Amino acid sequence: MKSIARAALLLVAFCYAARAADNWPRFRGPTHDGHYTGPAIPTTWDDSSVVWKTPLKGFGQSSPVVWGDRIFLTTAEDGGRKRIVFCLSRDGGKLLWEREAPWKGVPEKLHNMNSFASATCATDGDVVAAFFGRGGLHGFSLDGEPLWSLDLGTFEGPWGTAASPVIVGDLVIQNCDADKDASIVGVDKRTGKVRWRTPRPAFRGWSTPVVVEAGGRTELAVNGHTALIAYDPAIGKELWQSRNGAGRGDPSVTPGGGLLFNVCGLKGPMYAVRPGGSGDVTSSHVAWTAQRGGGRDLPSAIVVGDYVLVTTMAGMLTCYDAGKGKELWTQRLGTKISSSPIAAGGLAYFSAETGETFVLKPGPKFEQVAAGKLAAAEDEYFRASLTPHAGQLLARSKKYLYCIGK
Repeated sequence: MKSIARAALLLVAFCYAARAADNWPRFRGPTHDGHYTGPAIPTTWDDSSVVWKTPLKGFGQSSPVVWGDRIFLTTAEDGGRKRIVFCLSRDGGKLLWEREAPWKGVPEKLHNMNSFASATCATDGDVVAAFFGRGGLHGFSLDGEPLWSLDLGTFEGPWGTAASPVIVGDLVIQNCDADKDASIVGVDKRTGKVRWRTPRPAFRGWSTPVVVEAGGRTELAVNGHTALIAYDPAIGKELWQSRNGAGRGDPSVTPGGGLLFNVCGLKGPMYAVRPGGSGDVTSSHVAWTAQRGGGRDLPSAIVVGDYVLVTTMAGMLTCYDAGKGKELWTQRLGTKISSSPIAAGGLAYFSAETGETFVLKPGPKFEQVAAGKLAAAEDEYFRASLTPHAGQLLARSKKYLYCIGK
């Protein structure tokens, strides 16, 4: 039965991948790595480049996801007592629908940089999944019809949640890291029925799972406080783990060039792991390790060709040789960065909280080729990742969603 479940999951996942290629269906896009392959997006812009701008109610930090002519986002109101999923039109940013997630309870504690709506939605063109931590995991149709709601626990911890759901085949998979009763769960996307639930080390975390193919099988890799752990997404079985020395449960792991690039979050090492192993692979599958000491790491890495780039929250950007882990250069971008970067046309885009984006050509030396800047208000910070789609960029601030481009 397990082999049948895996085969069915692979078939559905293949069909989904084919449909998702022209969309941006989840955190970090269709290939989980921040890469965009559609029509060319802008490399420089200002306020005159804004095609449309939509004010956003409440407060949320989820990144926009796009399927066809629709954009899906989340927000929260009333101190987190109301958690809301809403849909905007892709061509003009008009509100198409909004739904309040059905939950009741005491909102969890938050870090001052977090929100009650930080997890990015996931969609496969059939179901939209939204996660709100203590506010539950919820499924909707693309037209906003509520399909199911699931209480996943109290998520004990002082800083809230932010791990985004992913859809793999007919499952919605959610990382439920917390200081107590931590787990990862696979849910039937149409009914909300729990198919499997696997315990994880009990510590807070905010890492979104990524899906990779290795050794003829599908693996689901999740960063965590104690280790990078991979699971069989069909049944939730742990496949392997690579222990880390100074974790924090974020950032999310980045696939590229047959490796998984993991940043621990604290002042610990960055390391590259070969997927496809079994058991404890700390000694056998770690391709390289590089020490990091530039401050707190929150954004995920980006891999472009032979180079992997990662920035601290303070904007200290470092480039490594992706194959060997050799540090090539470090450059201060000079501003705070919380969002994860994207890549398009061989360039890397790093979006700062101020609304400025640095566009770089990865290589053996630092090379900034362009920059974009929105004249945002002082309290209008940008912590969501950029969403590239159909030759334009979607940028979410605390107050607005911007569409940038032609």
